[in-house]
Parts: sequence; C-alpha cells; structure tokens
Amino acid sequence: DLPAPQVSERRDPCPTRMQMPQGNPLLLSYTLQELLARDTVQVELIPEKKGLFLKHVEYEVSSQRFRSSVYRRYNDFVVFHEMLLQKFPYRMVPALPPKRVLGADREFIEARRRALRRFINLVARHPPFSEDVALRLFLSFSGPDVQNKLKESAQCAGDEFLSCKLAPRAKDFLPADIQTQFAVSRELIRNIYNSFHKLRDRAERIASRAIDNAADLLIFGKELRQVAQPAPQGSASALGSDTTPLPSWATLHSSTWGSLKQALRGLSVEFALLADKAAQQGKQEENDVVEKLNLFLDLLQSYKDLCERHEKGVLHKHQRALHKYSLMKRQMMSAAVQSREPDSVEQLESRIVEQENAIQTMELRGYFSLYCLHQEMQLVHVYLPLTSHILGAFVNSQIQGHKEMSKVWNDLKPKLNCLFAGPSGPLTPPRPPQDGVSPH
Repeated sequence: DLPAPQVSERRDPCPTRMQMPQGNPLLLSYTLQELLARDTVQVELIPEKKGLFLKHVEYEVSSQRFRSSVYRRYNDFVVFHEMLLQKFPYRMVPALPPKRVLGADREFIEARRRALRRFINLVARHPPFSEDVALRLFLSFSGPDVQNKLKESAQCAGDEFLSCKLAPRAKDFLPADIQTQFAVSRELIRNIYNSFHKLRDRAERIASRAIDNAADLLIFGKELRQVAQPAPQGSASALGSDTTPLPSWATLHSSTWGSLKQALRGLSVEFALLADKAAQQGKQEENDVVEKLNLFLDLLQSYKDLCERHEKGVLHKHQRALHKYSLMKRQMMSAAVQSREPDSVEQLESRIVEQENAIQTMELRGYFSLYCLHQEMQLVHVYLPLTSHILGAFVNSQIQGHKEMSKVWNDLKPKLNCLFAGPSGPLTPPRPPQDGVSPH
C-alpha cells in the first residue's frame, strides 16, 4: 500500500539504535524509506464463517518482516490496541475503525479492512512499537487464543515510563521553551490535518467520477448495441430489426441502415474496453492516492489524540495531586495549631511524604510525556515526504489512464467511417464548430 524500498534496503531495525540513539536521544534520525523498510503488512478478508448465532469476519494478516501469516478477528485487533495504549500511553497509537453495526454491508466491511491495514502498518513501522513483544505476538503467534497471550505479555511489564532508562532524565533533554513548542506544533498539525482532509475528499471525488464514468461508458455501448439488436417478439427496436426491416418508403431502398447496424454492434466492444480502462484508473486512484492520504490522516489524527491524552491525562492527574497535597498541608497546619495526638500527626506527615513522592513522579511523567510528544512530532515530519509519493501516484494514474483511453478512442475512430457512408461513397464526419460559432 506504500512505496516499497528495494530488496537490498530491507532489513530489520537495530534495537540498540532505537533504544539509545547517538547524541541527543530526543532527536530522531529516521528517513521515510527506513520506516517503510521496517515491515509491510497485508490484511486480506477471508470468507465469513458462521458461528452459533452470527457470522463473523476473519482477516489474514501477513507480515514481510516476520515472514508470517496468521488469522485475526476484529476483537483481536481491539485487545492489541488496548495493550498498546497500556504500554505506550505517551505515543501515537492509531485509532481502530468502528465496530461492526447490524446490517453491515460489503462497503463497510471493505472500508474497515483498509482501515485495519493502515492501522497495523503504522504500528509495525513505529520505532518503539516495532520492537515490542506485543507486535511480534500479534503478527506471528498462530496459537488458538492470541488475546490471552497478549494480556499475559502485558501483566508483568509496566508502561514505557517504567521501562525506559531515560525517563527520569527526560527533562534534561527538553528545550527550555518546550511548552511553547508543544502549543505551536499542535496548531500546525491541526492545520495540516484540515488541509489533507480536504485533499482526501477531492481525491475521493476524482476516483469516484472515474468509476462513474466507467459505468456510463459501459451503458452507452450497451445502448448502441441495443439500437441495432433484433427486437424481442411483440416489440420493435429503435430503428427496425433484422427480422422486421424498415418499410421501403422509409429507407428508399437504401442499404445504409444495414451497414449502420453492423457498425453499431461492433462499437459496443470498444465502449466496454473504455469502461474497463476508466474503472482501472478509478481503482488505482483509490489504492494509490486516497489510501495513502487516509494513512497520513490516520497518523495526524493519532498525534491529535496524543495531545488530548497529554492534557486530560498527565496534566490533569498532576493538578489533582497538587490539589490533594495542598489539602494535606492545611490539615497538617491545623493539627499543629490544635495540638492533636502525636500518632495522628505522624500519620498525616507520612501521607504528606507519600503525596510529595506522587507529585514528583507526576512531574517526571509530565516531562517524559513532553519528551515523547517531541519525538512523535518528529515522526510526523518524517512521514511528510509521503506527500510526494501521493502526488506522483496521482499524476501517473492520470497520465497512464488518459494514455490508455486515448489509444482506445483512436482505434475506435476509423470504425466510424461506415457510419457516414452516403450513396456515392463515404462522407467526411461532421466537425465540431470552431470558437463556438455555429456553421449555418
């Protein structure tokens, strides 16, 4: 679904490079080609299986990196998604498509398959995710219950803050104006998302028009053939039939209609070929342009969601911890004034110390969250050159599509000569008026 690197460029990512980059660990040095080389995962729909009550959909998930092919259901993706959020709360975890609704049709199922493919490819190419055991299990474990296996892998492991050696020192690597940079970056991503959302909508309309054009061309050719087709019993075609010829007073003993019918029958083949070329162009634009735009939008949306988790999660918990700490300090001052029992004062002092430690941990998590946000923003910028691939695919599909259709049109043109044959031989086909002036 994305431009693939050459075979010589495919290699497994180096774990040491991802855990501890050289120089400032805050800065990433990946290129788009390196991210794409991590893995390419295909998600294909397999025939529905009937359960006890309802049919369920299964997907064949194939990974190039692990050389594996496993079967997964939508609920398996849901559990895997939950494990990622649990382990990596400060990273861009792409959203899953919505759950199946009653009466879901083929269009909904196909749209969800595409969304699941985008999700798993973004995850498989994300540096921290790509080295996590949960991803390896999801893409390669072929046992009967992958969901329990995923949950077991997450029981003993804490989130990234607890497992990352750099987490306690994240503040040391952040720029002094990190809060300002965060606000600016968030606004930038919001604007980019809105622009690419409009581009995606237009690309969808262009692809849809190509497919609609294919349907119209096919029907146009069928109607041409119907004009010259022998009419069913009890009816007549538009210009007579082989079994019921036009009366002599209408034809004036001319053989024009016989030649015309023969030519019209042949033209339906060319129009069917034109319809096929237009449909191919529309499908290519859906796969190479619309899908890539959707993938980039999924990435941008995951960054927007991460910003919201940062504000509603870490910052909100930090504020609550500070508020609770201030209440304890007031209670301590009140106890000192009222000369309470030593045991109660000691217990309150112990609670205050615990709360101070909790606040310190919250502060460290806040800095680590900003550290991760800074890195995730860099990943978004690594994906920005994908725009050139999208534009290239769009231009190529237009060139190739028009080139192939132009060839069919040119092959069709000589076959129109017999349509303009007169009593003394072929006539020149009428030319369109020049400069909008009607030839009178």
